[in-house]
Amino acid sequence: MSVHSSPGSDAASGRKPLTLHTLRAMQQRGEPITMLTAYDATFARLADEAGVDCLLVGDSLGMLLQGHASTLPVTLEEMVYHTACAARGNRSAWLIGDLPFGSYQQGPAQALAASAALMKAGAQMVKLEGGGWTTETVHALTQRGIPVCAHLGLTPQSVHALGGYRVQGRDDEGAATLKRHARELADAGATMLVLELVPSALASELQAELPQLMIIGIGAGPGTAGQVLVLHDMLGATRGKLPRFVRNFLEGAGSIEAAVRAYVAAVKDRSFPDPALHGY
Repeated sequence: MSVHSSPGSDAASGRKPLTLHTLRAMQQRGEPITMLTAYDATFARLADEAGVDCLLVGDSLGMLLQGHASTLPVTLEEMVYHTACAARGNRSAWLIGDLPFGSYQQGPAQALAASAALMKAGAQMVKLEGGGWTTETVHALTQRGIPVCAHLGLTPQSVHALGGYRVQGRDDEGAATLKRHARELADAGATMLVLELVPSALASELQAELPQLMIIGIGAGPGTAGQVLVLHDMLGATRGKLPRFVRNFLEGAGSIEAAVRAYVAAVKDRSFPDPALHGY
């Protein structure tokens, strides 16, 4: 039996399992949605019990767990494995699984098969990157009962085409393209959108123009419906230079659980992200 199939609340977290309806209600009443990455049962359970609303089993595990230079080498089989691990630890958070590079680029049929594998592993929503060409795939998935989270701005699977990890949508043409893609994805049925590394003003405009999308920002300022960070980043565990918008929540927290709770509290009271760090 799936951990998401039993009714009632989880005794440890004291909350009922979150649904798209729950998340939409949060957005409508102006309560920011919190999201963190999780790749295994232990951290999924910890984040869930600390009050994180959404868990993302991200293909960022390619760099953080496997030591690759990018997310590109991650396979669907690996994503299914880690999604199943996180699902077994999770009790109430909304669980999203990344479709890795090469698992949906051939079109709707391939995407449907890959999404079905992630859903069977325990994901409640799948995430895919890019706009324009992905619209048909998003429509095909949502028409078949698979909730979709889109991903625009800096899309790591396209890092080579984008010329590296750079801020997106800074000029008029880039901003217009991003807005068009977001609107098309919303019309195709996407209900959530991760918006990564874009100017704060642009992210705020998008959220105002597309209220049907729950936009979750990462390096996109405070004007979105929610925020997401990579778990290892917000714990200060990632080696190398981190983006300036990242905050080390473990510093002074005393424990990992306290750090995650501090992150949740900071997003909820809008003290994170800091608008001063998003003046791209």
